[in-house]
Amino acid sequence: MVDRKKIIVCHRRYLLVSHHQQLWRRLFLRPDCTNGHIGAVHVRHIDKFISMLGTRCASSLIYIDLPVELVTVEILRVLALHCPNLEYLTLDFSSAMQLHDFSELNEFPCNLKRLCICLSEVIFLEAFMRRIYGYISSLNTLHIIGTIEKTSISSSSSEEVDTFETINISKIKTHAPNLRVINLYGIGFIDDNHIELIASGCMHLQCLALNFCIRIRGTSFKNLMNRCTKLQCLLLQNTGIQDEAMVAVNWSSTQLSELDISSTELSENGLLDFFSVVPKLTYLAVSYCDGFTDKVLNLIIDRGTLNGCRALDLSNTVNLNVETVHHLLTSTRHVTYRLEALNYTGHDDITEQFWIDTIRFLRRIKILIIGTAHSWFRQLSRRIHIDQILEACAIHCPRLTRFEIQWDPETLCFSENSSKFIDHLRVRCTNLLSFVLSDGVYYEGTKANFERAERFSVVRTTTMYQTSIVSALSFYNELRFN
Repeated sequence: MVDRKKIIVCHRRYLLVSHHQQLWRRLFLRPDCTNGHIGAVHVRHIDKFISMLGTRCASSLIYIDLPVELVTVEILRVLALHCPNLEYLTLDFSSAMQLHDFSELNEFPCNLKRLCICLSEVIFLEAFMRRIYGYISSLNTLHIIGTIEKTSISSSSSEEVDTFETINISKIKTHAPNLRVINLYGIGFIDDNHIELIASGCMHLQCLALNFCIRIRGTSFKNLMNRCTKLQCLLLQNTGIQDEAMVAVNWSSTQLSELDISSTELSENGLLDFFSVVPKLTYLAVSYCDGFTDKVLNLIIDRGTLNGCRALDLSNTVNLNVETVHHLLTSTRHVTYRLEALNYTGHDDITEQFWIDTIRFLRRIKILIIGTAHSWFRQLSRRIHIDQILEACAIHCPRLTRFEIQWDPETLCFSENSSKFIDHLRVRCTNLLSFVLSDGVYYEGTKANFERAERFSVVRTTTMYQTSIVSALSFYNELRFN
């Protein structure tokens, strides 16, 4: 016989899970989506899904991402009519080879705050965009994600880079004048003409991210900074910016405070001219920037450009000597007293004594990335004793939340009492959420130590995880996508 009480309990639980609107505030529908422990929901029957949107989700839905097969007239109409509180919409066309017919699309969510569009490599979206231009005036944040992963980023020649302009940037800026954050990530056809268009229509712009837009040269930055006077954050990682264009801007009259010029080809002279006029920065990333030398860093120190800086990335700056960075971190208290994130990796001459000396000045540090990956390839001759580095962090860095050590197991050296130093780090750094190490004996011992204290998933490997300082950006939450 069937237990009637079990049937009643199961029915109540079904009603709680399936009809409680607060449990349906965010829907992740793309198969490659892995947001924390949530994962993606697979839609098998579109008709039932449309019905669910109008009943279970309704006014509670604030976030939804749609793969290309679910970007249809019917679904967008239901979102517009039954989900008035929807704020974040992702439309993923990246795998599209053919679009639905949108000629009858007359409804679209009109209260969106953020819109993310993942471009296709071959599909032109202008026919779809013409149907929604009238509904995007409320946008504050816009993400347009390109197809840089499908093309070669090693060359910037026009013959090898996809030049199809699959979306019209000029019309978007006309219909969304209130944009504060624009992220154009990895779009092959974006150049300075598009930035000119954005500058002419987005007067409230505060953050512009152009990472991996390799056609950007910087010739539009003068007009950009003159027109968008509120611009504070400029992210230019792996762009083609040139010395002449950067020097032509009167940076001293701007409000720029966060800058990323990682993997750019700016020369030493260009950087000297640039940093001689740039205002004080709270975020600076110059990783893989060969022009960033001792002269440039000394100029920054003398001008006090980094006084009060929150985040600093000096990783893999091959022409920057360790002694100069040591002086920066130990002798300039105006820099270290507010530093919350530091990435200084990829240098063969750094020893454990360097970090023992400098960590005691990083009392407010939250994110710390140290070490040298692929030490076997660099043929490092010295070993790194890790115990004292952990002890220094445990004593001087109580706010530490993310810690990454990139040295290989062949380079790391630890004593028989290493578990004691791991204990000190675990007990004193109670906010530690991520501790990333190279896979090996030391990693296994550290992981077992944290798991015995029931702090699972804290210790991770460099093969699966990579720590970054980008969370220190003021606009980090707005810049997150996927």
